Amino acid sequence: MKTIIEPFKIKVVEPIRMTTREYREEMLRKAGFNVFSLHAEDVLIDLLTDSGTAAMSAEQWAGIMRGDESYAGATSFHRLYNKVAELTGFEHVLPTHQGRASERILFEIMAGPGKVVPNNNHFDTTRANVEASGAKAVDLVIDEGRLVASRHPFKGNMNVERLEGLFSEVGAENIPLVMLTVTNNSGGGQPVSLENIRAVRDVCQKHGTPLFLDACRFAENAYLIKKREPGCSDRSVPEIVREMFDLSDGATISAKKDGLVNIGGLLLFRDGELARRARNLSIMTEGFPTYGGLAGRDLEAIAQGLEEVVQEDYLHYRLRSIEYLSEMLLAGGVPIMEPPGGHAIYIDAASFCPRIPPERFPGQAVVCALYRHAGIRAVEIGSLMFGGHGRAPELELVRLAFPRRVYTQSHVDYVGEAVLDVFAQRDTLRPLAIVEEPPQLRHFTCRLEEIGD
Repeated sequence: MKTIIEPFKIKVVEPIRMTTREYREEMLRKAGFNVFSLHAEDVLIDLLTDSGTAAMSAEQWAGIMRGDESYAGATSFHRLYNKVAELTGFEHVLPTHQGRASERILFEIMAGPGKVVPNNNHFDTTRANVEASGAKAVDLVIDEGRLVASRHPFKGNMNVERLEGLFSEVGAENIPLVMLTVTNNSGGGQPVSLENIRAVRDVCQKHGTPLFLDACRFAENAYLIKKREPGCSDRSVPEIVREMFDLSDGATISAKKDGLVNIGGLLLFRDGELARRARNLSIMTEGFPTYGGLAGRDLEAIAQGLEEVVQEDYLHYRLRSIEYLSEMLLAGGVPIMEPPGGHAIYIDAASFCPRIPPERFPGQAVVCALYRHAGIRAVEIGSLMFGGHGRAPELELVRLAFPRRVYTQSHVDYVGEAVLDVFAQRDTLRPLAIVEEPPQLRHFTCRLEEIGD
């Protein structure tokens, strides 16, 4: 069948407030040309993030009613623990209120001044938490991962030779852990292959260094392995997921992505001593280890979400819908990160509007144009998010991240038509300048203004 259908029925609906271009222009200016500052009710299609924006299933809502709110040892925690242990094989499971809380705890106990943490590509909060500990974050994605139009099937892979070189350069004693982000969000949502995870694991074992996964989108990565990696087409998604985790020593997970929930995270360890240290820190900042800053109902919803996210009907629909949009945009000449990943379309903003230099934020210009023209909220992943403080990112991207089970295929068509419209008008896009910014993670709260013609 050519038509993509959602593998679910709609039981509850939420109205979308329709707005005019003139109204959106006013709201954009009030927000300082930063779409993070828009009111959600003024957004027609919200593709700012796929984090915490999923629609939950009937079974998840039923689980919320069953949630055990006991402070310690809640039944809901044990249900979650058993599901995580079955899926990942990890014995030490700490819930947290979201993924960045897991990152903060992990890097506080393992990183620190003088340390170096390699990754394929750190995402914004991961890098911020590494650097907040005093350590240095180093990106080691393969060369193909920096080429937007490359069709390499696993552009999220880490460059193993460069990893070996880093160990030689700084010494194993200064690399407390190696991290792999699956899928590689900052690098265009690109997957990491099992072959690459094995190769990175081998380097880590050689130097006695633990390997951790940033596994927010573990199920989407596993399904892309099934579709793209030789010898994996007949394997089940849970089987591939288990091997991914078996090759690692720990993981941070934002359950707000492939947990299919609106809040929650996980921190997983194989080492009992590291788990003990993390547990003590969690008690100080997150809560007792069996609730980790979450209500019992949230623990129930995560447990059920982890059951549903590895179902292949869902994953096929999820990835095919993204692929469909990529085909629509490529046919219209829009430059995007190829091949499409699992959760988002990444527009190559540098090619989309080449006359705007990186220091004038071409990605943010595209973001503003999409909201102004069609009420679509996207996010810049380029010079605004990762620039400043002497840094210059290699890619200028705009991410259209689709919430899970929220929008229908007609919404996808609307987004595609809007992007094509803005692309046809790309010569009218205006550069921007920052007029106010915080010292860290400036893209969340900075204010900008349009300049020039």
